[in-house]
Amino acid sequence: MRERLLILFIIMLATAFFGEMKVNPVGGSFRFSLGIAAFFFGLLWFSSVPVLLTGFFTGTFIFVFRVGMDVFFAYRPYMESVAVHLPSAFYYFSFTVLFYLLRARSYREFPLWLGLIGASIDFVSNVVEIQVRQYFTDFSPITWQSFLMLLFFGVLRSFFAVGLYNSFSIRQLRAVGEVRQQELERLRMINTELYEEAFYLRKSMTHLEEITRESYQLYRRLLTSDHEESPTALAIAENVHEVKKDSQRMLAGISKLINQEGLAPQLPIKELCELVARANQKYAEMLGKDIQIDWSCNINLSTSQIYALLSVLNNLVANAVEAIPTSGRIELNVTLIHRHLVFSVLDSGPGIPLEEQEWVFQPGYTTKYDEQGNSSTGIGLTHARGIVQSLQGSLRILPDQKEMTHLEVQIPTDQLLGGEGV
Repeated sequence: MRERLLILFIIMLATAFFGEMKVNPVGGSFRFSLGIAAFFFGLLWFSSVPVLLTGFFTGTFIFVFRVGMDVFFAYRPYMESVAVHLPSAFYYFSFTVLFYLLRARSYREFPLWLGLIGASIDFVSNVVEIQVRQYFTDFSPITWQSFLMLLFFGVLRSFFAVGLYNSFSIRQLRAVGEVRQQELERLRMINTELYEEAFYLRKSMTHLEEITRESYQLYRRLLTSDHEESPTALAIAENVHEVKKDSQRMLAGISKLINQEGLAPQLPIKELCELVARANQKYAEMLGKDIQIDWSCNINLSTSQIYALLSVLNNLVANAVEAIPTSGRIELNVTLIHRHLVFSVLDSGPGIPLEEQEWVFQPGYTTKYDEQGNSSTGIGLTHARGIVQSLQGSLRILPDQKEMTHLEVQIPTDQLLGGEGV
């Protein structure tokens, strides 16, 4: 309620203020002002305020405001001022009634129709005001010139208000669109992390299945030999089976989170590369590094393996960001070679020694340490290679190119058109 009263007060003040920006083309006390444009815009933009009540209060406020100005500045005697400004209140009353009856707010998605309706309402309301003004004063009758003038100013003020409304609406839609895009990107990055966890959870479940089977076979062998430890082997098999069931429930929950409604099932490779570059540019800024990340992709192809590719490329580019000491450059290039999509990640970091290149994909290998001297987990590249291999692709280190460390991912294009597999 308080918010509506504030909006109503703003509309009244804006109308009164812009109403003083006026011209008198037909002479006398009849004026054309920007007040009605402000009033029209207020009715369109603030849809929460009731139309009829807003028109009644605004018309009354305009009347009291103008009479008060005349009396305060001794411009006219009180009764003369009432006779001059009361017709203006009838203008706002009639404008509001016609606005309400014609349901002008329902045409906000159709600017041309809204502008024509506003111009018609403005014209009729001006006629009403002139009729009332002729009743109270000796205002001259409407001529053809006055008629055309009323029509011209009605069109001018109406389309000015509609144009202003559309301008604000477009800016608001763009702002909402940017927020929506950022939210989608955030969800995709979260889903990428979930996808990576689900990938290795599914791999662990395969191992758990094998352990369960081997434990049960051990129990059968111990049972046939009347070994006293056979119940222990059976208990192990049962516990591992329970762990597998829990893992299945966790995987089902993660899969449900990944397949969220509202996220596109496919994403162009160009957009995916742009997303990786933008996310890691922010990561570099967060680390206080001056790193230029360039990407190029002339491939007109979309993929449903969004999270798999995001996981791999994020790992590679993030590793490059972390490897560069303070400033440098990273390139992400995508090409199509013999039905294989090739992703090349190059960075100007210190590089990978030749004797260590065969170890970088092994779990636990790392060259990264925090400020306390604690090492990283060393599983990022292992995860990346595992995901690439699940897509029947390859991840390898190539000889340095342009004095830049060069990692290459090759994935068959037919694998990129399949489902996520989670």
